[in-house]
Amino acid sequence: MSQKKPDNIDNPSKKDQKDHNMNPLNPKNKDFKKPKMGVNWLYVAIFVFLGYLLFQNTNPNKDIHDISLSEFDNLLQNSEIDSILIFDQKRIATAFLNKEAAEKPNHENAWSGGLFGAKAKDPYYNFRFGDLKLFQEKLEKAKDDDKLIEYRLEASSDWAMILTNILPFILFIGIWIYIMRRMSGGGGGAGGQIFNIGKSKAKLFDQDQKVKTSFKDVAGLEGAKEEMEEIVDFLKNPSKYTALGGKTPKGALLVGPPGTGKTLLAKAIAGEASVPFYSLSGSDFVEMFVGVGASRVRDLFKQAKQKAPSIIFIDEIDAIGRARGKNAMMGGNDERENTLNQLLTEMDGFGTDTNVIVIAATNRADILDKALMRAGRFDRQIFIDLPDKNERKAIFEVHVKPLKLAKDIDLEFLSKQTPGFSGADIANVCNEAALVAARKGKKKVHHQDFLDAVDRIIGGLEKKNKIVTELEKKTIAFHEAGHATVSWMTEHAAPLVKVTIVPRGRSLGAAWYLPEERMIVKTNQLLDEMCATLGGRAAEEVIFGEISTGALNDLEKVTKQARAMVTIYGLNEEIGNLTYYDSTGQEYGFTKPYSEVTAKLIDDEISKIIETQYLRAVNILKENKDKLTQLAEQLLKKEVIFQDDLETIFGKRPHEKTLTEETKEEAEKEEKLVDKSDKKKKESDKPTTKQDTDTDK
Repeated sequence: MSQKKPDNIDNPSKKDQKDHNMNPLNPKNKDFKKPKMGVNWLYVAIFVFLGYLLFQNTNPNKDIHDISLSEFDNLLQNSEIDSILIFDQKRIATAFLNKEAAEKPNHENAWSGGLFGAKAKDPYYNFRFGDLKLFQEKLEKAKDDDKLIEYRLEASSDWAMILTNILPFILFIGIWIYIMRRMSGGGGGAGGQIFNIGKSKAKLFDQDQKVKTSFKDVAGLEGAKEEMEEIVDFLKNPSKYTALGGKTPKGALLVGPPGTGKTLLAKAIAGEASVPFYSLSGSDFVEMFVGVGASRVRDLFKQAKQKAPSIIFIDEIDAIGRARGKNAMMGGNDERENTLNQLLTEMDGFGTDTNVIVIAATNRADILDKALMRAGRFDRQIFIDLPDKNERKAIFEVHVKPLKLAKDIDLEFLSKQTPGFSGADIANVCNEAALVAARKGKKKVHHQDFLDAVDRIIGGLEKKNKIVTELEKKTIAFHEAGHATVSWMTEHAAPLVKVTIVPRGRSLGAAWYLPEERMIVKTNQLLDEMCATLGGRAAEEVIFGEISTGALNDLEKVTKQARAMVTIYGLNEEIGNLTYYDSTGQEYGFTKPYSEVTAKLIDDEISKIIETQYLRAVNILKENKDKLTQLAEQLLKKEVIFQDDLETIFGKRPHEKTLTEETKEEAEKEEKLVDKSDKKKKESDKPTTKQDTDTDK
């Protein structure tokens, strides 16, 4: 296969030429700088060398040239000494052997053991002596007896001896001070902040390092964007508000589930506001050393005040903002509480002219300290909820911009197909759709790729090669068909989209529904959903006469729903209009807010609700057993069925109203409202006589 030659080989562009010039192998390169030796390796080499010197000076082992004074006397008596060099201050002498003695084999050591193994120029021995005067008299006598040729006295300096012994330690201390200074300046690598441990870790974004995200990149958060735009406008044009007597808002708290766009909104503020923006996480204040958190808070606000007007953004503020005095064990919360106290003081301590605004984000606002939440610290609490259908469509439009889309993309349908998805989930869907299309070798991303991406994220990856026996496959088919049948026959259950028996993730089968987006849920709606959820196990009992372990997720879901009905929402007649729900999560601790008698009643009512809906599902399936069997066989044949297949088998949903019926009902309601308003208007316009008044009395 022939390959096309790149266009820039013969005529390289300026960029290519520049890259070539930066090549270290290019001899013409003048701009390239060789990488310097790492500072850490230099430190290691210096420490090793100093350690060697200290080891040499403090080595307890005897040097190979050292002999005792008695051994020297023997050499002197045997006339083997040629000359002696005496160091009077050290009380050390070096005896050089004569030629005859040097040739003897027992003096081999006198030649070896020089510095780093190199041989000495002349054979010699070192030894220590006592009194200098007595030693000189001994040498004079040996010289008179012709046993010694000469000796010489070497006057050594005290300073030389002092420097020889102390210089390695001075070098060691000096290098240590140098290293510590480098570490305090941030140049010491991973542990380089040992002296900056009390300094703020906030990252500064200003004119030099500007964030490119703007409010245009944030979709679906219209209410939150309006409030944030007002804060940004206040920082840009403070006179517009202060002229009317307004003051700078101290702070804004962004609250919402994970992935809804709190941090993204903060990035947009950093990109829009032309003021210094300090960004950090709540955990950045936490350290193993006591007092560090409060010190970092002080340093952060000090920097922000110096560059006011400015914004401080603290992400995940619940790391330090948790309510004080709750679940404290052995004083373990003291450090965090000190950090929180300092934060409270700094937020409420600066004047109105500092123009420092604190923005924080959390998904656990219920556990924050009340003092932190009060007006004057966080003046505004902006709740960012999961996006609705229209907001999801706007988010899709933002995230599909970089993708190469086919013409069959229907964002309206995708927004309906993804209820409960956050902005981060939608971004993941778009990215996953592009990966699915690339995996299939497509040039553009099609609508089916998005549907496959949604299925991949919700249910997991398909496992078509998973080993499943025929009996298990049949059980799974009837289980999923049971879900589909009961949901089709109940009024308030979510309409079915598709059912599959292909193993996906940890599940052996799955059913996709299109739930209605509700702001409140009624009792009948909850019961119908529970009945549809139990339809899978009910189908197993109706068809096979026995049940399996495949309904674990279903049982977990209905148990949570039933418990919420009884203990949280007050939807049970026996318990009444009571709730045992604590929004802060700290009111009751490990204790129950009700007695043992009430606990037994709660358990009985939960079991009663679940069993009632299970029997209801069994009865629905018994009435539609033929259609259930037909649907399961269709599943075994196709492995995946859609809403059209259910409509072919069951017909139209019994409780589903057509668009014409819904329009007719809405028109009738409007007519009734108009008639009532006209009647009231006529009664108000009718004159009131004295006789009428008396009659009313």
